[in-house]
Amino acid sequence: MSPPVIAVLAFQHISPFHLSVPCVVFGDAHPDMPAFTLRVCAVDAGPIRTSAGFSIACDYGLEGLDGADIIILPSWQVGRPVPDALVQALQQASQAGVQIVGLCLGAYVLAEAGLLDGRNATTHWAYAEDFASRYPQVRLDPAVLYVEDGPLLTSAGTAAGLDCCLHLLRQRYGAELANGVARRLVVPPHRQGGQAQFIAQPLPVSAGDARLAALLDWVRANLAQTHTLDSLAARMAMSRRSFTRHFRQLTGSTVGQWLVSERLRYSQRLLESAEYSVEQVAALAGFGSAAALRHHFRLHYGVSPMQWQQNFQA
Repeated sequence: MSPPVIAVLAFQHISPFHLSVPCVVFGDAHPDMPAFTLRVCAVDAGPIRTSAGFSIACDYGLEGLDGADIIILPSWQVGRPVPDALVQALQQASQAGVQIVGLCLGAYVLAEAGLLDGRNATTHWAYAEDFASRYPQVRLDPAVLYVEDGPLLTSAGTAAGLDCCLHLLRQRYGAELANGVARRLVVPPHRQGGQAQFIAQPLPVSAGDARLAALLDWVRANLAQTHTLDSLAARMAMSRRSFTRHFRQLTGSTVGQWLVSERLRYSQRLLESAEYSVEQVAALAGFGSAAALRHHFRLHYGVSPMQWQQNFQA
């Protein structure tokens, strides 16, 4: 089987960072990473001059979208007209069932092509009001890091593009591989909370936060145990109120939400290993029962734990 083809679109004055996000995830050689065919396709003819002042040469134009399995718009410039040829190419790809991804302001291009009509989407929080006024037919959610609606995927601003690309990896090859790539990139495999710009302190900036981060590492290593707000606050010698405030500052979520998310991610890895039954996974991940695992798994991923395991065994 030939490797999946990922086409990334570049345009005049593109930000090098935005262009690099899908390239570093899918184009670099990571350990155990399946092969991808990465095509950087120029929207405009000739060399592409970046916003940083240097130019790049692309081997493909829009013809590089033909045969792609995934098309990624790394960004766009608000108010910049979308060429008719690009609109037509995206519409044709969508009709053919190609997965199309709009990172950051790339959602504008998908909306301009009519692909997001009646669908859920997100974009950079600073442009949410403008986006909503231009495309009222799109169900915009500016509070999330990324949104998937059918074959279309959109992400929030800047660094959220990494979250979105890691999600694509996790979808196709499982949590273990995506987590490994995330570790090499020195980013969290899956961030909690909403858009990163709203998280006041994403990294520990005090001794107290460092202690809390160490506690979270301990919980991850002991998910089979019972953990509550009270038990964790007691370990930190904090009141419930103080612990809750520090916890939300560091993680962007509540204790309950974070625990469910961590247990689900651990469950994914256990299921993908095919070494454990659903009942064993539920116990190891701390869900208490297979029924609780099935409930949360279907709620978050839309499939049962058994279906997830069978997909990766196949």
